[in-house]
Amino acid sequence: MLRKAELGGLLTTMMESYSGVSDLLFCVGKPPQVETYGELKSVTTRPDLQKLTPYQVEQIALSIIGEDLRLLRELLVLGSCDCGYSLNEKTRFRVNVYKQRGYFGIVMRKPQPDIPTLDGLGLSPIFAEIAKEKNGLVLVTGATGSGKTTTLAAILDQINSTQPVHIVTLEDPIEFVHAHKLASFSQRELGQDFEDYPNGLRAALRQAPKVILVGEMRDRQTVEIALMAAETGHLVLTTLHTIDAGQSINRILGMFEREEESQIRLRLAETLRFVVSQRLAPSQNGRRQLLSEIMGNNLRVRETIALGETEHRTFYEIIEDNQTFGWITFDHSIIQAYEADLLTEDTALLYATKKGKVTREIDDIKKLRGLENQENSGLRLDLPQAAQRKQPFFFNRKKS
Repeated sequence: MLRKAELGGLLTTMMESYSGVSDLLFCVGKPPQVETYGELKSVTTRPDLQKLTPYQVEQIALSIIGEDLRLLRELLVLGSCDCGYSLNEKTRFRVNVYKQRGYFGIVMRKPQPDIPTLDGLGLSPIFAEIAKEKNGLVLVTGATGSGKTTTLAAILDQINSTQPVHIVTLEDPIEFVHAHKLASFSQRELGQDFEDYPNGLRAALRQAPKVILVGEMRDRQTVEIALMAAETGHLVLTTLHTIDAGQSINRILGMFEREEESQIRLRLAETLRFVVSQRLAPSQNGRRQLLSEIMGNNLRVRETIALGETEHRTFYEIIEDNQTFGWITFDHSIIQAYEADLLTEDTALLYATKKGKVTREIDDIKKLRGLENQENSGLRLDLPQAAQRKQPFFFNRKKS
């Protein structure tokens, strides 16, 4: 195994190699790599590691895992394991070690230096409303690497700053270490502090929490206990690997038997408070742009959860009709980013849910911009035509 100082030097070199580093990767046959703004880049190290050998990657993996027999068993039997690795008091990585073609591979998620805040992330005011919820279930969904953990950390920080409550987190592994503010934090890590999510969640209910964070709802047992916790006066925050509100509901329902579906639908309808879905798209400024879908809970949402979506009753339409309350569809989030010159047209259409709708919105924006350019041309003959053409396009655009 590598000495801790040697591994620390390698990780530090990789983190400082580029701006915007989010992940560190070790793959056999490639040099050490970092992901920066969604793009993989090789890192020059000393000694120079042009192509990592199976032995080198294995030594790095064993140095990270240490003497944790549970992690070694998971890696050898299941083919991968999740763990945390602390470089120092402030730098803690979230790590996945896995097997591929008989070799090891490693991905390390670089931590942020500070606890994220709602204002610092530029999240909409509705997230402060989410933090004010006293009970129920809040889902933050999206693919791996879409910022779910960061968003949840910001919501927890808001609660920590405003409410004198006990917050219990069940994480795999702990990524952000929260200091006590108004709230008291108990952060528990899978494998070290609890055996599995169902048992950890049962124990959490006996620890007098007002807020419970469940790292991920992976199975039926965890969902059942989370629903029970939400029904008995706790605010439960958790994640799912789903792309939008409709798929999130279906994923939960899919964990139960067909004959249980009606009852689970009713329980979800009563306990669900918000579904926040996230995607990260490449931005024109070289970074990544957060795209969000946010759905709250009202009578129409509860009815659609209880009875299911139909051709004339969809979550997409319900979210569109409640934009004045801060709800937003992915498509509207995309249009806002395009209008602010953060996304190209190609990227906007690539991430759109309803491509035809987004195409029409983009065409309207381009036409309005064309009219503005004509008005600023200084040609008197252009001005009456521009004025005549501007009104129809303005009123045809959907209000944001």
